[in-house]
Amino acid sequence: MAGSLGLLGAAVLAAAAVCLGSGCSTVGYYAQAAGGHLEILSKAQPVKDIVDDPATPEPLRERLKLSQRLRDFAISELHLPDNGSYRRYADLQRDAVVWNVVAAPALALQLKTWCYPLMGCAGYRGYFAKPEAEALATQLKAEGWETMVYGVPAYSTLGWTNWLGGDPLLNTFLNGPEIDLARLIFHELAHQVAYAPDDTTFNESFATAVERIGGRRWLARQGDAAQAARVDALDRRRAEFRALTQRTRQALEAVYTGPGDEASKTAAKARVMAQLRAELDTLKQGPWQGFTGYDGWVARANNASFGVLAAYNELVPQFEALFEREGSDFTRFFARVKALAALPKEERRRQLAALAP
Repeated sequence: MAGSLGLLGAAVLAAAAVCLGSGCSTVGYYAQAAGGHLEILSKAQPVKDIVDDPATPEPLRERLKLSQRLRDFAISELHLPDNGSYRRYADLQRDAVVWNVVAAPALALQLKTWCYPLMGCAGYRGYFAKPEAEALATQLKAEGWETMVYGVPAYSTLGWTNWLGGDPLLNTFLNGPEIDLARLIFHELAHQVAYAPDDTTFNESFATAVERIGGRRWLARQGDAAQAARVDALDRRRAEFRALTQRTRQALEAVYTGPGDEASKTAAKARVMAQLRAELDTLKQGPWQGFTGYDGWVARANNASFGVLAAYNELVPQFEALFEREGSDFTRFFARVKALAALPKEERRRQLAALAP
């Protein structure tokens, strides 16, 4: 997943705010966000300097070289922004840059939202320190919410901090499969192209569509049949997992919006979750050949985690259809997405719904 979209960019500008109606605790939240981001920027060094340094370990040097080829490809082939983002690198000495908290009611899938200056409202709250995220999750659980805390490898400041050097490459996402690095860079840069306040699903689905389209083009450019086959197998498994969670989400939605009292809906919810686990076991014993990478997610799955998945995937087919309608031309596609982002949310969603395959 991409990360705390825009939150840190807004926080950098909002941290100097005074304690108004929302209270000093809110200002404290923005201060931790701004401080965390500025600390990252202070650790960032130009990629060229690190690559040219004889003391740089060869694996890191090669990954940084790859990142710059991907960055150039994003500009020349995908028409993504040409700025300082991902031209510097910072090693944070941890495995996540920020930790997000999401929450949903016990018998509903709608995520709790928090509102921020400049970026509007979003269905998550991000922290640079994991204990602070877990403390909020504990508080929300005591209030009756189902919660999820997850580490985020990257986030976008929507271009608001380009004057500070832009978003840097981080150790939290530099390693791993080449295609994942490519898609992440394309995803985060897409957030700098178009942004709709108060519509997390629109923003994340658009960026996910760009990462998938861009990833396919990158693979085609490489002409590596073996790599393409590995990625195809990985994508099939991911698609099967998305289909499984989508079926489960639809079943839960039917339970929550259907007839019955709280007790009967809670019992029906338990049956749906048991079916999820059973279908996962079938996939593991069949086409996945024992793959257990999703076991942890399913074991912890709740309404909040289903809400997060929906935000990143719900509108992707519509954006991919729009890309094809615009002649697979990124410039025309981005212009249409910007126009959609400027519309009222209901009209934006109505136009996207008309594009559904």
